[in-house]
Amino acid sequence: MFAPKQILVPTDFSTYSDKSLKEAIDIAKQHGSTIHLLHVINILHQCSVDYCIDSSVVAELEKQSTERATKMMAEETDKFPEAKGITIIPEIRKGTPYEEILKNQKEKNIDLIVIASHGTTGLLHYFMGSIAERVTKGAKCPVLLMRS
Repeated sequence: MFAPKQILVPTDFSTYSDKSLKEAIDIAKQHGSTIHLLHVINILHQCSVDYCIDSSVVAELEKQSTERATKMMAEETDKFPEAKGITIIPEIRKGTPYEEILKNQKEKNIDLIVIASHGTTGLLHYFMGSIAERVTKGAKCPVLLMRS
């Protein structure tokens, strides 16, 4: 029987991610697992095509994003009183979301990734890609994909 001990739950603080965290909590209760709650802040590029933003503005935006994510991460686990007794380790990283998720999986010896799919299709999916899809393809462990 599959009994994960280390569960990774990427979050963007959406209701979809909350659904994934709820599922991970249920699994963790059954197997005595640890949950690694991960939020990835996209790196802001100073220049795009022919326009550049001042580096001090980029630094301030990154600082504000980190502060906001830290506050939201603390609030995230408070939404789930049923998580009492489960070890939830929050982490915030900067980078490309799917790459950071896969790095985290390797570094922490994750047994299971529980990730939300926002269900984008068509042109939006073509241009943005799907983080969940890329994680599913690149993961070295089972991935539980929570549909929106």
